Amino acid sequence: MGFTLQELIKATNATVIAATDDVDLLTVSTDTRQIGIDMIYLPLKGENFNGFDFIQDALNKGAEGYFTDDKNDIYPDSDIILYVPDTKQAYLQIAEYYRNKIAPKVIMITGSSGKTTVKEMMASVSEQKFFTHKTKLNHNNEIGLCQTFLSMPENTEVLIAEGGMRGLGEIELLSKYTKPDIAIITNVGTAHIGRLGSVENIAKAKCEIVKYLNKKGVLIAPESDLIRKFNDFTGRTEYVDFSNIKITNITNEKTEFMYKNEDYIIPQSGEHNAQNASLVIEAAKELGMNKEDIQKGLLNYKSVENRWQSVKIGNFNIINDCYNANPDSVKAAIKTFVKMAETPKIIVLGDMGELGNQEILYHEQIGEFLDNYTFDYLITCGSLSLNIRTKNVPYKNFSDKKELAKFLKENFQNGANVLLKASRSMKFEEIIKELTEICT
Repeated sequence: MGFTLQELIKATNATVIAATDDVDLLTVSTDTRQIGIDMIYLPLKGENFNGFDFIQDALNKGAEGYFTDDKNDIYPDSDIILYVPDTKQAYLQIAEYYRNKIAPKVIMITGSSGKTTVKEMMASVSEQKFFTHKTKLNHNNEIGLCQTFLSMPENTEVLIAEGGMRGLGEIELLSKYTKPDIAIITNVGTAHIGRLGSVENIAKAKCEIVKYLNKKGVLIAPESDLIRKFNDFTGRTEYVDFSNIKITNITNEKTEFMYKNEDYIIPQSGEHNAQNASLVIEAAKELGMNKEDIQKGLLNYKSVENRWQSVKIGNFNIINDCYNANPDSVKAAIKTFVKMAETPKIIVLGDMGELGNQEILYHEQIGEFLDNYTFDYLITCGSLSLNIRTKNVPYKNFSDKKELAKFLKENFQNGANVLLKASRSMKFEEIIKELTEICT
């Protein structure tokens, strides 16, 4: 997306230190690896980088100019220099300016888990009727929001933005610049409880999504006492009662269900995914979509990598659900796996991160949860997962993923159904890589 110099000044309220009339449109770039002519460099600072150190590099590669938060930070070979107090805020202001210029219907999604799944489902459904643009992967912080907005084609009719958070105030900030017409809270669980301290604080943080929700819009959320407690939206809220979902068939490849007496199919296993789909159904109806288009969109949904992907390796049927993990998502995965998988069923669990000073207790509770289900073997990997134990089946812990894969190959030579579930930091996809190497 290109901006005139005057648009950039207007959007950010920048002070002009230097300017030129030689450029018609400028593309904003925060990455010197992808910069060139007809671009203006907007440096950002992070915990491990300082974009201001690369201003000269951007100019050497052809950038027409740059933003700065220091009026004394002058590079004389730059045609354009714009001063702003905070470059990250300027990036958000530019993104908001473009969002307002295109004026799509905006759907913002947050929650403790299922955000990316709901976003992908929502996009698959919305695309049946509207030109739709969405957050890539899980780029759900302020920078990801800006990238989402600024990569939006001019013909976009529906914009779907995913909002993540690591503390109070972050969802409110995203809501401020997103100004959604439809807001979706997928759930309130224990993800990030180590940072927020309590489920109540997590609920409070998720409900920040309504701070800048269009007063004529709608919040869609599960029926929840916690969400009701912290939801101060004065407009309309559609609380979704998951008891209205009736699972009619579930396999390794799909879930068939009825919601409010209408039939739907999603090409992914799990009652929790039917719940995700029910939120999407409600949002799609708010867009004015009919049942047939919603059904088609859900049926065309494709899961994101490492999220409940079915992988065949030799005689092993692997359920790869190792993108992330928290106590709620682990329990949902276990519940689905033991229902649909055939014997032998092997559950492989890794450490769950960001659980604070109760992390050992949360891992112990997963073991207690496992006692309610029938399966054949429990394998854990990592130091925290040593606290996951069950009374019903054999158990083994590994610190090395290569050794874990070797154990599977040597002890289940006739194959097995295997669930892989862990936090992203555990890199459980390496188990798949190792197993592939020794089985093929």
